Amino acid sequence: MDNFQSSIIYITATILSLLFCGFILHLLTKKFLSKHGKKRYHPIGGTIFNQLINFHRLHHYMTDLASKYKTYRLISPFRNEIYTSDPVNVEYILKTNFDNYGKGWYNYSILKDLLGEGIFTVDGDKWREQRKLSSHEFSTRVLRDFSSVVFRKNAVKFAHILSEAVKSNEIVDIQDLFMKATLDSIFKVAFGVELDSMCGSNEEGKKFIHVFDDASAMTLWRYVDILWKIKRSLNIGSEAKLKEYLRTIDAFVYKLIQRKTEQMSKPEADLSLQWKKEDILSRFLQIAGTDPKYLRDIILNFIIAGKDTTAATLSWFVYVLCKYPHVQEKVAQEIKEATAEKEDGTDITNFAANVSQDALEKMQYLHAALTETLRLYPAVPVDAKICFSDDTLPDGFSVNKGDMVSYQPYAMGRMKFIWGDDAEEYKPERWLDGDGFFRPDNPFKFTAFQAGPRICLGKEFAYRQMKIFSAVLLRYFVFKLSDDKKTVNYRTMINLHIDGGLHVRVFHR
Repeated sequence: MDNFQSSIIYITATILSLLFCGFILHLLTKKFLSKHGKKRYHPIGGTIFNQLINFHRLHHYMTDLASKYKTYRLISPFRNEIYTSDPVNVEYILKTNFDNYGKGWYNYSILKDLLGEGIFTVDGDKWREQRKLSSHEFSTRVLRDFSSVVFRKNAVKFAHILSEAVKSNEIVDIQDLFMKATLDSIFKVAFGVELDSMCGSNEEGKKFIHVFDDASAMTLWRYVDILWKIKRSLNIGSEAKLKEYLRTIDAFVYKLIQRKTEQMSKPEADLSLQWKKEDILSRFLQIAGTDPKYLRDIILNFIIAGKDTTAATLSWFVYVLCKYPHVQEKVAQEIKEATAEKEDGTDITNFAANVSQDALEKMQYLHAALTETLRLYPAVPVDAKICFSDDTLPDGFSVNKGDMVSYQPYAMGRMKFIWGDDAEEYKPERWLDGDGFFRPDNPFKFTAFQAGPRICLGKEFAYRQMKIFSAVLLRYFVFKLSDDKKTVNYRTMINLHIDGGLHVRVFHR
């Protein structure tokens, strides 16, 4: 989205929202106090237009509030918005009283244009159906073996691109490369398609990436822009742009579905069923039929789960390795020892082939370093649920039917009452026991993968991809920030991308 256009849209929306919210808030405060005087409600941290004003630093703003209140609420014209960083409340929302907290109509209405009826937007039977099918796929050895081959292949391709950058002394936007690499991986694993966006041979795929990222940012903007429905009906501003992006996204995805459907309908496809078992889309086509809209929604949900989350985490991982070079060297040494490599001149392709499951399991410090990255830079920084009926959280405060209740992985990772006085310090050792083995923590305090019935199905899938890429890249390269004085910040969108990319210099190890 063009920066100038964005500024105009944001300023206009802010002014209109402030005027509207000021009037509505005055009325609601009176109504709220008279109606709910006997119930206990969480302290007020601010209003929804405080979020609007702080949108560019939204997670900093919410972390500041979380440091004052474990749980607080923001007043909006239509509902309370409760935000919690209390692990006890999080466990109650995600597990103990799971059925009372879901996506609900509010989240669905915001997300449906981009993600449709996918697993991240629906509740009830639709969610259970997709969860069951997806769970089966992620638990199969076929997918594990197939995906590992794909990850190794793309990691090697990534390494060759970096080698060329070293030769030409070129500064690399490594986040952009990770986005392309993970997109290539998820398209091959989930849909059986060679996108090859990393090497730039697929211009259509390259355009899809940028449009999808911008559509994601505009979708998140709806949470703080109370006028988005009016803009959509009038087809103006950010909503007009989003509509344009969605047309590009849909055209790309429907073409993909058509190709796969045609491939599976060919008579020769019946001669061998093995290829059908390798990609997830084929599984859905066999079981769920060929409704293009349903498949489109599934695909986009897989993309946002399989591309953005892993690529963003790997980008932040390289960032912290640049900030903590001793960690970078320690990870590199462990990789060398875990793969039992004897010669420094081992070919990249041969080395990648030897990054086996056994070797990955020996990389305990790497696993801890990636987990510590996710603690401070969770791929999904905040996750919202809707309360379906009046309730009382474990902290004793009330929640009303229709309230939005969110837990905050980004803020939680920085809370001293959860992680101690060194909460804001990057410290992989906090995840290791006395013998140097990885020690998982309470999933309701480390919420990067959610927890309870909706816990991320692709958790092990993501770790495997991140560890394979890390092993190949850190074995052969040293990373340094191109400008260590430049502030690195996030872009406020559904996933925690680095704003403007991560520009690094790469050196042979």
